[in-house]
Amino acid sequence: MSVKGKLIEHAESVFRRQGFNGASVQDITSAAGVPKGSFYNHFKSKQELASEIVRRYGNATDFSMLKREGSAHERLRAHFAAQAERTSSTGVEFGCLLVTMASETPTAGVEVGSAVRDSITAWAAALAEVIRQGQQAGEFRSEASAEDLATFLIDAFEGGALRGKATGDATASMRSLDLALDALAR
Repeated sequence: MSVKGKLIEHAESVFRRQGFNGASVQDITSAAGVPKGSFYNHFKSKQELASEIVRRYGNATDFSMLKREGSAHERLRAHFAAQAERTSSTGVEFGCLLVTMASETPTAGVEVGSAVRDSITAWAAALAEVIRQGQQAGEFRSEASAEDLATFLIDAFEGGALRGKATGDATASMRSLDLALDALAR
């Protein structure tokens, strides 16, 4: 694997465990097993690497459950269950990378903030399409826009994930999501 590949492979874990501000270039290069000086041959800054990590994380989101057969409610729940498993498999105590980076956006810089916003926007758009289908089928309330409801589900899920991060409760995000889905139902 290339030095750049090693940096990318290990940086997500370092950022999730230590946060953007808590992670140094030395921490990242040590985790990757590469000399510190090699970092700047591949990235102009920690912000550039963090932005790439956030984009990769967002692009790796599994949306396949949203395209399956079944009710909108079932598809949304399956999608979020996969997201919860993704976080649990790498340590619920460290939370979701998007939550970690979003909480540090004011000090992490414009590049990182933009990557977080783009990832959340793409996620909300995918959810909104399913919610719109559920509204048309009479499964979900239609008083609010599908876009607002999509961000509401993300907020509930990620808020639960943040609580789970603080308490070590691997079920917090799904319990919050289930309450939010119930609130959407007719």
